[in-house]
Amino acid sequence: MGGIGKTALAVEAAHQAYAQAWFPGGTLFVDLRGYDDDPVTADQAVLALLDALGVRGPDLPPSTARQYDAYRQLLAERPDRTLLILDNASDPAQYLPLLPGTDHHRVLITSRDRPDSLTGVRLIDLEALPPEDSAALITRALHDADERDDRPAREPDALHELSAVCGHLPLALQIAAAMLRRRRHRGIASLVTEIKQAEDPTAVLDNGTRGTDLYGRSLALRPILETSYHRLPPDQARLLRLLALAPGPDTGTEAVAALTDLDTETSLSLLEDLAATHLVTPVRADDGSDADVRWRLHDLVRVFGVGVVAGDAGLAEEGEEARGRVLAFYYALAGAADDWLMRWLPGLPVPGWFGGRGEALGWLDGERAGLVAAVGWGERERYADMAGRLAACLGGYLHWRRYFDDWVGVGRAGLEAAVRAGDGEGEAMAWNNLGNALQEAGRVAEAIEAHTRARDLHQAVGDRHREAMAWNNLGLDLREAGRVAEAVEAHTRARDLHQAPGDGQGEADAWNNLGIALQVAGRVAEAIEAHTRARDLYQAAGDRHREAMAWHGLGNALDEADGVAEAVEVYGTALEGYREFEDWHNTGHVFHNLALIHEAADRSTEARAFWLQAADAYTQASDTAKADQARTWANEQQ
Repeated sequence: MGGIGKTALAVEAAHQAYAQAWFPGGTLFVDLRGYDDDPVTADQAVLALLDALGVRGPDLPPSTARQYDAYRQLLAERPDRTLLILDNASDPAQYLPLLPGTDHHRVLITSRDRPDSLTGVRLIDLEALPPEDSAALITRALHDADERDDRPAREPDALHELSAVCGHLPLALQIAAAMLRRRRHRGIASLVTEIKQAEDPTAVLDNGTRGTDLYGRSLALRPILETSYHRLPPDQARLLRLLALAPGPDTGTEAVAALTDLDTETSLSLLEDLAATHLVTPVRADDGSDADVRWRLHDLVRVFGVGVVAGDAGLAEEGEEARGRVLAFYYALAGAADDWLMRWLPGLPVPGWFGGRGEALGWLDGERAGLVAAVGWGERERYADMAGRLAACLGGYLHWRRYFDDWVGVGRAGLEAAVRAGDGEGEAMAWNNLGNALQEAGRVAEAIEAHTRARDLHQAVGDRHREAMAWNNLGLDLREAGRVAEAVEAHTRARDLHQAPGDGQGEADAWNNLGIALQVAGRVAEAIEAHTRARDLYQAAGDRHREAMAWHGLGNALDEADGVAEAVEVYGTALEGYREFEDWHNTGHVFHNLALIHEAADRSTEARAFWLQAADAYTQASDTAKADQARTWANEQQ
């Protein structure tokens, strides 16, 4: 993209190549100014090249055709290999006539546009700098001017933050360095603050210096972005604007299609066209496959696009409609994925969109950042209802993947959206979801408050089913807070409420959690009975995953009752269910318990094997703290 440092790289490469005697004939350089209002044509460039080769005045051929002939003949007869740099080309027509008619010489062309239609051309894409290189560029620029400038050493965090707000774009970094040289008595952090406070970083950077680079080009970002944008055909320009509004750092093709209200194939074709101009970057899957390619804008391009939309009433309304479409798209697919993950059982109708739990989970993983950001749109009344519904769909997934901070953020945003939409039922559900997130995040007092609010709101409207769910969740909070007797009472209330309408699954949940609380209270026989009741209800419903949880709880209670052999057998049944559903965190818990059993029996080899299996399971569940602890305990068995 513009500002990435193409010219600087080409010139530096030429210097190094010449120093190593690769090109004894030297270097010929032409700036084609392809993105200026009046680009240099090939006919104009050939005159400059002939002049550099010593052909001028009366020796210059009178016609353009003969000038090209003379140019090619001079290169063909030139014994020393020469490097030709054709810089800043916007159209192949600018440089194709200038290519030597011999392979003796070499040509290096820089452009913002990939010449994909040409054969025999090696393409090298340049990306933004890595963070460490960005910081090094600013540091070197400051030290070149004044070796006593110790701000980078004194403010390393601010230095890296400045690199980040510049998007690691070399031109932006050079501008920032120039500003720091001018304001040499102020810290780096002051410039970071100034850029962050501005809606558009280019406004600060472009107004901070009036200088030029080594090649006489203005140190300004916005003109580069504007030129690139205005060169786009209308359909590409529209997609770029709307993509700038997308939530999250990158976006899947289907979500882009929803944003633009186009079919997937048309969207994909336009995205590929924009990628050829380096305004959009394709991001491939982690395994390097072509599946699920996502699309990313450079931060400065995104800010520019948002500014273009905000500056025009018609474009702003177009953007609002696009946000509504992508929010509806996210809600539809997140709801289907949530059904696969949390509710679908064999024998029930198959949820739409996805081929199974694995595919649904993969989609949620890919879109997580965008989904979480989209819930935040609920702060605006126009999107409040849909954003609140989306938030409710994400709790199960965020719990499954243990993204507790995201879950708390989504929970709060969902609550605010429900309140803003005037949705009383949605508000009560949002309090419940937020309480679940807070409980998993270890913020138990806040979780108790949230679940109490949910319980009271559901009671007020006579929703006994959801009141029971709130009681059940409140019981988990109370047990975690050490208020075990109250937890037993809460789970009992939940069980009774679920029993009245014959809600077998809700009753099973209450029995299972009641069993855990009873065990903590020392009432082990009652705990065994509770887990057995839960297991039977889950089996009747065909819910194998929750059945595994009941087997797990039963194993814990049997172990507590000194029924070790039976507990080991029961844990094995739990493991089968957890593995079937790839519930690695609970799998880790079971292996943890098996390791303790064998450790207590002085079977260190078996205990070590179970600790290592626990570590592997926790690793798959992204719980590195528990994985590390399990490995430590495994090593203690040696």
